[in-house]
Amino acid sequence: MPVLVMKFGGTSVATLDRIRRAAKRVGVEVAKGYDVIVIVSAMSGETNKLVGLVDETSPLYDAREYDAVVSSGENVTAGLMALTLQEMDVPARSWQGWQVPVRTTSAHAAARIEEIPTDNIMAKFGEGMRVAVVAGFQGISPEGRVTTLGRGGSDTTAVAFAAAFEAERCDIYTDVDGVYTTDPRVCEKARKLDKIAFEEMLELASLGAKVLQTRSVELAMRYKVRLRVLSSFEEQSDEAGTLVCDEEEIMESNVVAGVAYSRDEAKMTLVSVADRPGIAAAIFGPLAEAGVNVDMIVQNISEEGRTDMTFSCPTNQVKRAEKAMEEAKAKGDINFHGIIADENVAKVSVVGIGMRSHTGVAAKMFKVLSEDGVNIKVITTSEIKISVLIDRKYMELAVQALHDAFELEKAS
Repeated sequence: MPVLVMKFGGTSVATLDRIRRAAKRVGVEVAKGYDVIVIVSAMSGETNKLVGLVDETSPLYDAREYDAVVSSGENVTAGLMALTLQEMDVPARSWQGWQVPVRTTSAHAAARIEEIPTDNIMAKFGEGMRVAVVAGFQGISPEGRVTTLGRGGSDTTAVAFAAAFEAERCDIYTDVDGVYTTDPRVCEKARKLDKIAFEEMLELASLGAKVLQTRSVELAMRYKVRLRVLSSFEEQSDEAGTLVCDEEEIMESNVVAGVAYSRDEAKMTLVSVADRPGIAAAIFGPLAEAGVNVDMIVQNISEEGRTDMTFSCPTNQVKRAEKAMEEAKAKGDINFHGIIADENVAKVSVVGIGMRSHTGVAAKMFKVLSEDGVNIKVITTSEIKISVLIDRKYMELAVQALHDAFELEKAS
């Protein structure tokens, strides 16, 4: 029988009533003739509660025990979902990561999936099991310890299972009914997209859209897994939600597919750095080693052998970045006159595969922001996206203005 993967996020399994509702959706797909692999998250709020217990018990915790505790939330949901399906006379069985086994690296709390053998689950399907309910977010290390994949890791689990089992589709059930042109809470004209290309979704996810975890989209693109994002709280049809798919499946699309934003950004400038070969490596090497996620980078014109180097990073990494730079300066690796940190900025981006074949998108974006009195501090571009750093107080205005300017409320 064809295999379908269905993933239910924390809000979709937050209570027993919601688990029953999710189980009914699974039952519908079983009735259509699918063998179903259900990936479940922990019940809403449970992971935060478990993380809090670990922090309270041991502030400098052993990451192996952190994973042992934090992964337990998914085990509870998987068991409850399997029991609910059994009550509906659907042959179901729960699976923890180690039972599949989901083989991962040893990087506790941030493990990566290396292999998912299909033999055990396929054998059970052959014996009459119709639904395998798998605890998301978890796996097993080469040393035989439980690992977790990082926050949002259940999305990655679902896509990895869809790739391993060559599933017809991977449905991600969440608390939104699809992918929108921008955040509907910021722009009321935001429109739900019927389809979006993998590359566009990857850019939107990495630029602040929180619908899907970035790693899950990377996996889907690499293995050509058709993803569908749906609401677990609304009536479904075969056309519901948003399909994340290959560019070739989209006949026509707008030049710009969506506007993304990230509120918690900081702009950091190293003032008067010696302009010499290797200076960029001397700056960004220590930042990488310190775990600072650098995004936009701008180097000013050199004057008398000195230059300013500006970069952006998340606001919660500013202190770490400052420490790394001061340590590098103390070692004599770099020399600068000061560090300026501006934590009141936001990143706004426009994304679209249509940019490859259309000119003038950047000019239009800059003109719109200028007309609304929004000053651009930093600009970065790729083949299908343009991002700007602006004062945070203008973020919502910028998102709304760009959404209007590119007429994203209209379908192509």
